[in-house]
Amino acid sequence: MSAMPTDRLQRFIFDDTQVRGEIAQLHSTYQQAIANHGYPLAVERLLGELLAACALLTATIKFDGTLSIEFRGKGALKLLMAESNPGVGDRAQRLRGVARFDDDALATIAEPTLQALAEGGHVVITLDPEEGQRYQGIVALDKTSIAGCLEEYFAQSEQLPTRLWLATDAEHAAGLLIQKLPEEATDDTETRDDDAWDRINHLADTITGDELTGLGAEQVLHRLFHEEHARVFDPAPVKFSCTCTRERFGRALHQLGAQELRSVVEEQGQVETQCHFCNTVYTFTPADVEALIDNPDAEPPTVH
Repeated sequence: MSAMPTDRLQRFIFDDTQVRGEIAQLHSTYQQAIANHGYPLAVERLLGELLAACALLTATIKFDGTLSIEFRGKGALKLLMAESNPGVGDRAQRLRGVARFDDDALATIAEPTLQALAEGGHVVITLDPEEGQRYQGIVALDKTSIAGCLEEYFAQSEQLPTRLWLATDAEHAAGLLIQKLPEEATDDTETRDDDAWDRINHLADTITGDELTGLGAEQVLHRLFHEEHARVFDPAPVKFSCTCTRERFGRALHQLGAQELRSVVEEQGQVETQCHFCNTVYTFTPADVEALIDNPDAEPPTVH
């Protein structure tokens, strides 16, 4: 099996049908998202699947803003979250993710499946555009897989038949999405391919996890759909990118209030914060804290 081209999203559409698809392939994006977190293997793999799913869903939505997918569990897995910002022009789609879990509870689970880890939580999908109204959809976390939960979201919220196949290995996370678009109004029933959706789904169901993570997009398309007429678009880049900045953390600290900030400085000598996505540590000295109290947007008196 040849090496998979990494960190890109490949869109395609089947001519003379209302079926489109995407393949997401992540390597360095996945590796950077899990680096230095010490996630257990089961959590690591689930986060990889969610990152691939987030990349796929972002590509189906034309907007400028942030898409987040959160699996909020009630068991050992408290939170599994992926966020993305769509690429514009030559700019790559930017992905990041994080997991929160109870180590002790996790150790008691013999088979760490999604349902065993999350125990009946829910899935929250949020669209936060740069301009316009924020949208949030919620579905129960009652399916056996991330793919199944997201398919249920599309069935309930979008009314667009959508299928997902997700896979991870030690190095890669990957996903395949197939979606049926609304039928166009036409009287030409002779050229309409009414069996396309069922046929393409049947073919896609034959993909294996090893193939999804180990083959390039062109190979996956040929392996599954070489008898179909798939039109392939130029691939789009994907990369890990965190939106944290010292200024954002400063504004967040300002919200704690002067008394709380000064109390932390008195106890610890400084205020230290850490981004939960990329693990970057931001340190605020007593002078920095006093500057934040006066004006959270002011330039810090010290540089770190």
